[in-house]
Amino acid sequence: MIESISPSTQEVAPPDIGAQVAGSPLERVRARALTLTVPAVLVAIVGIGGLLRFWDIVTLGYNSDEAVYSGQAASLAGDPALSQYFPIIRAHPMVFQYILSVVYSVFGVHDILGRSLAAIVGLVTVLLVYRLGADLYGQWVGLVAAALLAFMPYHVVVTRQVLLDGPLTFCTTLTLLLLVRFALTGRTPYLMGVGSALGLTFLTKETGFVLAGAVFAFLALSPQIKVRFTTLLAAGISLFIPMFMYPVSLELAGRTDTARSYLVWQLLRPANHSWDFFPTVVPPAIGWLVVIAALVGLVALRSQRTWRETALLSWIVVPVVMFQIWPVKGFQYLLPIAPAVAVLAARTLVLWRPRWLALPRMTRPWFNVIAVIVVALTLLVPSWTTTANQHATSRMAGQGGIPGVRETGAWIEENVPEDAVFATIGPSMANLIQFYGHRQAYGLSVSTNPLNRNPSYLPLVNPDAQIRYGDVQYLVWDSFTASRTQFFTASLEKYIKKYNAREVYSFSVSVKSPNDGAVSMQKIIIIYEVSPR
Repeated sequence: MIESISPSTQEVAPPDIGAQVAGSPLERVRARALTLTVPAVLVAIVGIGGLLRFWDIVTLGYNSDEAVYSGQAASLAGDPALSQYFPIIRAHPMVFQYILSVVYSVFGVHDILGRSLAAIVGLVTVLLVYRLGADLYGQWVGLVAAALLAFMPYHVVVTRQVLLDGPLTFCTTLTLLLLVRFALTGRTPYLMGVGSALGLTFLTKETGFVLAGAVFAFLALSPQIKVRFTTLLAAGISLFIPMFMYPVSLELAGRTDTARSYLVWQLLRPANHSWDFFPTVVPPAIGWLVVIAALVGLVALRSQRTWRETALLSWIVVPVVMFQIWPVKGFQYLLPIAPAVAVLAARTLVLWRPRWLALPRMTRPWFNVIAVIVVALTLLVPSWTTTANQHATSRMAGQGGIPGVRETGAWIEENVPEDAVFATIGPSMANLIQFYGHRQAYGLSVSTNPLNRNPSYLPLVNPDAQIRYGDVQYLVWDSFTASRTQFFTASLEKYIKKYNAREVYSFSVSVKSPNDGAVSMQKIIIIYEVSPR
């Protein structure tokens, strides 16, 4: 049973495999063997996690968000081809984009670099989760938690993309680890580290600041964790110093109005998913057995309940409630809860053995070993299937990459005049044309009302007139956007017919019929050239 002890007294550390063992020479040899085993197992876990994240990492081109963040990094690096299309300051703070810009400055702009950096950050997060689990419950729990996150489809899919949520999860996990260290030791520098890590979290993606609520919830619900006013004040200063850098940078860049417009748009924009979006897509991505194991442990090991479970539950409940209430939802928004879920599940898999399981004493540990293997396989198989079948027409929600956009961009750069202007159905394909094709593009679905659009996007005020008078020379149809908006797809098709647009390029993929299994080629991107009347 794990004791709950105030930081003001000496904390009893969780069991450590590497601890010295008194007794016979055989026991000391066994302890030494276990100490050597831990690094080897951790290397294997990170190696498999790396394979899942790096395998065919650039088979598909970027999606829209990846193009935006990489474009920002390229602008920071001074890339002349992309800086005219992607302003340095857009919607979010830019810690990750700045780090990526350093990579671009050294090696040049390429999509493999952006995704590789995101994958590396994801693997470092796996190491943090190992340390988190080990500090809370011992090294075996740390190893299992690291494996669960390394193999988890949710974490694998997101950290294969140039998105802010992978680095955000690294920052939030670092924050949680420092909070646990403070709870274990009561040392002021650790709580100051919590403040600094929360500030870094905000500078990575401002939505992550909801975890500040989890910190306060944990401290409020854990009276045995004593916090002096001076310690809390020092932590607050450590928090606001890095956060203050963002408004200062906006002011110096003259982009305060843009940031304010983006905030208004986020607050007033309509819901983009139904209320059941997160319950429907997130548990399968985390892994149903992982979720069940975490819940079973909370019930079955409730007699061992301490501040440790309070910390992990605060880290899960606060963002889940906040983003469930928030009308705008995205697949990757709840990724920061994945490490805490992984640790709770690992706790169950390592420490719990059901009483009804009548096994001889010597064979009882095998129940836990088999449980860990089964749960790990239920994560590893779908993660590998998703990674190895990126061209599948039916894919996991949130899976990144769009077929054909890199090839389409290369064709545009080679065959289209530099001053050409494109009109697409929506801003997503416009972003990709600008990133890969280095040509100006606008989305028809971008509203002319500033309150109804992302302020980062500019609309076509009068598409019909702009096409008629030659201000727009190319129209782009893509199946990904067409499947989501019938109205603006119909608008584009109307202009194609009205101006007798000529198809000049298309990209096709092979599609298997669900009825007879026949394979046929289907166009997913088509570029039309229009001639003004």
